[in-house]
Amino acid sequence: MVDIGILKETTERVLENLLKLFDYKWEHIEADNYHALADAIFDDSDVKEGQKRQANETNLDLDQCNKKLKTKQHSKNPTSKMRGNDKREFAGAPLQQGQFIPPQTVYEGKRAHLQFPSSIKQPHKDTSTADDTAITSSSVVAGIGQNSSDMRVIPHQLHIGADRPPHDVNDITKGEERLSIPIVNEFGSGILPPRFHYISHNITLQEAYVNISLARIGDDNCCSDCFGDCLAQPLPCACATETGGEFVYTRDGLLKEKFLDTCISMLREPLKHPRFYCKICPHERRVIEANSDSSNTEVSHGPCKGHITRKFIKECWSKCGCTRNCGNRVVQRGITRHLQVFLTPGKKGWGLRSTEKLPRGAFICEYAGEILTNTELYERTIQKTGKAKHTYPLLLDADWGTEGVLKDEEALCLDATFYGNVARFINHRCFDANIIGIPVEIETPDHHYYHLAFFTTREVEPFEELTWDYGIDFDDVDHPIKAFKCHCGSEFCGDKRRISRSKSKAQVLG
Repeated sequence: MVDIGILKETTERVLENLLKLFDYKWEHIEADNYHALADAIFDDSDVKEGQKRQANETNLDLDQCNKKLKTKQHSKNPTSKMRGNDKREFAGAPLQQGQFIPPQTVYEGKRAHLQFPSSIKQPHKDTSTADDTAITSSSVVAGIGQNSSDMRVIPHQLHIGADRPPHDVNDITKGEERLSIPIVNEFGSGILPPRFHYISHNITLQEAYVNISLARIGDDNCCSDCFGDCLAQPLPCACATETGGEFVYTRDGLLKEKFLDTCISMLREPLKHPRFYCKICPHERRVIEANSDSSNTEVSHGPCKGHITRKFIKECWSKCGCTRNCGNRVVQRGITRHLQVFLTPGKKGWGLRSTEKLPRGAFICEYAGEILTNTELYERTIQKTGKAKHTYPLLLDADWGTEGVLKDEEALCLDATFYGNVARFINHRCFDANIIGIPVEIETPDHHYYHLAFFTTREVEPFEELTWDYGIDFDDVDHPIKAFKCHCGSEFCGDKRRISRSKSKAQVLG
């Protein structure tokens, strides 16, 4: 790293801060192709100063090198000209200022070192650098996961191997939302969220079957005769049938108290509400296959643990006669609250908060990500990433009870690891979270696919973190995606293992 103007002390300091942020889980930094580390290092002021000194010190050497090479070429072939299709002449061209021929990363077990091209002198290895730091430096310079032949070191850039920062700190949405959502890091560490592609609506990865067509929406699933605002009409229209003949929204765009209370009760008191049990549960089938070493597909499946029959919101859509500003079109209009993605002070990493006071029942955002089949999710989380932790996937199981036996290539889920919106930053909180996810029907009456929208469960103060109960069973050791260590801080925290460990440690210290 010294060779490109980065001091060893800077690398060690930034690495220590980053490891603290990721709870000293080195595999989380590796899973992001070291982008978070590169961004943090190149956003550090010491790095920029080092690169300035590096450029000043090497200007004379580059100029002298260019003069010598030009003189040598002129003496050998004074009439030769550079041609784009002449690889031999191109290979002999002098290096331009700031250009960098990247080294290759060579792995030996868990260690890594740089293998430089023969034409470039390898920098002196500092034996005092820790092993983890050496691995990080090598990985960042080599740009793992990118086309290394196109890499250049450009002074004053925040990262390596790209022409832009990973995010716009003034608007992480890149203009995809109606309002800008800034990134706030109040700790001055220069760290930015991991790279991902921002999308405001769900997109299909490849195999997921989502049938959205006007022909599938019958007269009983739309209000083609309505005009203006459906909520202003004396009688509810056909779009209120799903919710018992009443709209669930108030004229202010909030969820009605009765509907919201029922949804909260389903989450916090699940035993009081009806459940359905799959004959062959797609979730349990994934658990069996993920924990089986056998390639035999005829393995016995575990019993279904049950799924709550969820309440749906039904919004008007394109086949309806009402306007875009109809009061029954809340989720589809997108984010209307002023939000921030911020670095939390604890061990939870990045979070989401609002800069304004939010009333109870207010819409925050929907969970946007890639629509995957159960099979695609299994391949992504187990086979391709080696059980590395990413954002927690969301099963679209709210209406599995009406679909009979679902195959793995039919069951759907949402994953915001690589493509997602600000909902990917909402942290988990056991039981008493201040927002709740509710399924919403918009484009299709088929509840095989739906949107998941987040609404506040109570009044939320400005700059209070928004949290959501993921519904994780921390005692389910067979789940294909292992539960994280919970740091929600709730007195109802369900991570009993962490609580018991904390109590045991306290007794020992006492």
